[in-house]
Amino acid sequence: MGQLLFLRSGWPPSRISFTMGRKMRAGVRIMTVQVTPLGDRAIVLKQDDAAGAAGWKQMADLAWALEQQGEAWIIEIVPAYETVTVVYDSALLWREIEIGPEADSLLPYQLAERRLRLLIKNGRTAAERDVQGRRIDLPTYYGGEYGPDLEESAARAGMTASRFIEEHSKAEYTVAMIGFMPGFPYLSGLPEKLEQPRKPVPRAVVPAGSVGIAGKQTGVYPIATPGGWQIIGYTPIAMFNKERKDPVLLRAGDRIRFIPISGGEGSI
Repeated sequence: MGQLLFLRSGWPPSRISFTMGRKMRAGVRIMTVQVTPLGDRAIVLKQDDAAGAAGWKQMADLAWALEQQGEAWIIEIVPAYETVTVVYDSALLWREIEIGPEADSLLPYQLAERRLRLLIKNGRTAAERDVQGRRIDLPTYYGGEYGPDLEESAARAGMTASRFIEEHSKAEYTVAMIGFMPGFPYLSGLPEKLEQPRKPVPRAVVPAGSVGIAGKQTGVYPIATPGGWQIIGYTPIAMFNKERKDPVLLRAGDRIRFIPISGGEGSI
């Protein structure tokens, strides 16, 4: 089983470091995180070491461990590649936390940082999390009016459009983070041969559901918005719907496959 370790490194006025680790057979894997206030209602937990491609996974594990404790003063927990942002209600925090005689000398973020230390120390470990995530298939129309950049993307990759579709759709992707806008999944796992540059001039409007590639990532636009990714297809599955109980369809750790369907060039 895993274990979170917790060490204090002093108290600079705007940044604090603590260390978490997971006990393993070969020793203890340590991750140092810095805490920085973000205005008067949020704290950013940022990796202090280079975690490489695994960084998003460590941040997702940290966010999960905090979410499991159901603290009323925490409004939202937002994991990213190298950070977790914790948005909080300072009034609720003041009412819930035991602060003792130091109350008048502590700022809200200092109270939040103190409480976060305890939550991390006492929280559930990453080993208890379903690390596989959910498996979700996204039916996708490739090319044609749905994927106006497919042909050029395939040419840059030195392959036909059909081969490009085949390579893109046979890979399994992992949601590394949700960002940019509500419900936008940044998906890791794009084959290197399919990597694409961003468009030199972004489109004024990219339709909701558009499947795009930029650099080493692929993703799906949840709403119509300006964007500079290379658009290769479209999925009718809504990434974001404010009417759903959980408006955002995907979450970090989910495993994604794009399934070609007829209607574009993707009728394979």
